[in-house]
Parts: sequence; C-alpha cells; structure tokens
Amino acid sequence: MEQRINRGVNMKDDIRAKFNDVSQVYDGQRRQLIPCFDDFYHIPVSLIEPVTERPKILDIGAGTGLLTSFFIEKIPTAQITLIDLSDQMLEMAKRRFSDIPGVEYIVDDYAQYDFQQKYDMIISAFSIHHLSDEEKIKLYHKCYSILNPKGIFINCDQVLGETPYLDSLNKTHWRESIEKSGLSQADISAAYDRTKLDREAPLSQQLIWLKEAGFTDVDCVYKWYFFAVMMGRKV
Repeated sequence: MEQRINRGVNMKDDIRAKFNDVSQVYDGQRRQLIPCFDDFYHIPVSLIEPVTERPKILDIGAGTGLLTSFFIEKIPTAQITLIDLSDQMLEMAKRRFSDIPGVEYIVDDYAQYDFQQKYDMIISAFSIHHLSDEEKIKLYHKCYSILNPKGIFINCDQVLGETPYLDSLNKTHWRESIEKSGLSQADISAAYDRTKLDREAPLSQQLIWLKEAGFTDVDCVYKWYFFAVMMGRKV
C-alpha cells in the first residue's frame, strides 16, 4: 500500500513539473497536438444551457484555462473556479482572465481537494486520464456530489482503445498527424515524453463509472480516434 501511495505522489510531482515546464507554449501547440481541435473544444460548449443567470463553473485540471475560455464566450456572467496541480499553468490562466473579476484559482490536487461549495457545471480537458482507475471512480462520485441539481459534468479527454489493436491504431494515427503538424522535433519529442504520464481508461468503462456515480443522460457526444467528449447530468 505504501509503495502504491508513493508511486502516486511521485507521478503527481512529475505531472506538476512537466506541465510547469510547458506552460509558456502549451496553448500555442494545442491545434498541432489535437488534430480535431475545433470540434473537441466547441462541441462541449454546445451541450450547456445555463440554469441560472450566473452559473458556477468548476474547471478541474484547468491548466491555462483554455477550455474555460470557450465557456466564458457563451456565458460571460459565469462564476469561474479553476483548480490545477501546476502553479505555472494557472499563472497563464490568470493572464488570460486578467480582465474578468472574481475568478478563483486553486493550486492543488483536485482528486484530493475538499470542495466546500457546489457548482452548476464541472468541466475538464486532458487531465483525468492522468489518474489511476481507482482515482477516476472516486472523482466521478465527487463530481456528482458537488454538482447542483440539473448540473452537468463534461470530460474532454483521451481514452484507451477498447482493444489493443484499436489502441495501437488510434495512437499511430495521432503520431502520424503530429509528425506532419509543423511542430519542431523537440516539441514533438516533449509531447511523446508527456504520454508516459498517461493512465487512460476505455471509454466504455468510463461511461459505466459515470452511471454508477449517479449521473443520468450519460453519453459520449464526440469521439475522434482516442479523443472523446463525455457527459453526464445530475437530475
């Protein structure tokens, strides 16, 4: 048990360090590293219908606030909370939202953090796949518990292929795409290196976990190879 806990702590330290290192160039590389960028970031926004004039949005693993920025375009009155392990990524988010008052920034591990309020929307992009399966399950239960009634949870993330063949197909296609993206070889190598931190789970399994956590209307609303947008509602 102690060895497993230490491994988890060490991995969180590695995640923090690697994303601190890439914080300055992270946003600029998104389109090259995510071939389906436009659909991947705009479809989640199309899913939401605010239930209040000033809905509370929690972005877990928020990084530079890129996903949140699309939500703010649709709901400029939203109350925003961003949480991430990487202080440097959140520094970039503070620059992005410098003209928006009242944004809350939390430098912490959202899988362990004790949230003291409830939210109308919980969103996430490219973060939950860093958690172990056990942590994912606990997080989905936590997200359900801190959502208000009629709240929505949206997870835009990488998923493991349903079979080894499909996973290999997905990853091969992604590698072929980014090799032609125009990124420097150093940036591509750094992206490959960050995949060592990935602990993806199959999409089908994660949809089951969301249902078991209590969510209804659970679905994958978009998928491009191993990029998937999952959702669930609390009714």
